[in-house]
Amino acid sequence: MNLWIEATHLITGNNKKVLGKGVISFLSELKQDGYLISADKSSFTKQQIRLLNHEDLLTDFDPEEKKAFIEYDKSEGKFEFWVGENVIASGYDLEELLNSYKKGIQRTASLERKTNETDIRISLNLDGTGTSSIKTGLNFFDHMLEQISRHGLVDLDLTCEGDLEVDEHHTIEDVAIALGETITQALGDKKGIERYAFVLPMDEAQAMVAMDLSGRPFLVFEGEFNREYVGDIPTEMIKHFFYSLAMNLKATLHIEFKGENDHHKIEAIFKGFARVLKTAVEKNPRIKNQIPSSKGAL
Repeated sequence: MNLWIEATHLITGNNKKVLGKGVISFLSELKQDGYLISADKSSFTKQQIRLLNHEDLLTDFDPEEKKAFIEYDKSEGKFEFWVGENVIASGYDLEELLNSYKKGIQRTASLERKTNETDIRISLNLDGTGTSSIKTGLNFFDHMLEQISRHGLVDLDLTCEGDLEVDEHHTIEDVAIALGETITQALGDKKGIERYAFVLPMDEAQAMVAMDLSGRPFLVFEGEFNREYVGDIPTEMIKHFFYSLAMNLKATLHIEFKGENDHHKIEAIFKGFARVLKTAVEKNPRIKNQIPSSKGAL
């Protein structure tokens, strides 16, 4: 994305011959995030130009081609980082602006999905703290989805109005589809993510969950339930939930479980999925702008 910065914003302090405090680290961070940065080079000294060229921080494009810009609001005494028509960060100096920018980079997505069977609204933040508001009309299902949010540190707001008078099937299946699509949307190009994860939890009920955000949807689900229902959920729908989720998350998902208590087994599976999701979507600064695949795409 083309980012235009007025040269005067980069020359601060008493000595106008050098760049302002934190300018190099600020521009370097933006460059690593994929911004193409330009400014009016005629406003710089030769020494400043040499330094910027040495760090390869500036490029050339017409200011009219900018998609983002940084301006100084004199009335507030603040720098503002604009992308399109939105301010995404602000600060009294470049260091504070950068910190505000970093906090603002969160992978969020929202989705509305309406069919003849269900009406779903979902929004989530993969970089959240695990807060949730979930209402599907199925209490035990809500409880399990809360485990994904809490243990995956995913902020999740989800409502579903489904034809529960007919069956639970449509509600559980369509929530899985919507959740998978929304996570995929929030992940974006998947640059810098860990991609793989696995976990082995819990009590007498042990679950092993392994996941690869590979772009190749597949499910292995091995284990047995003894009861027809746990709470208000048919146990046969647990496998179908994770199948629909894997297909729409475009993930390879392996789930194996054993134990005595079906409630514990299901909870172990959902908590295990939450933990692998948290790990797999985490950003690794060592591969910040790389897609974790030899193919160059996921």
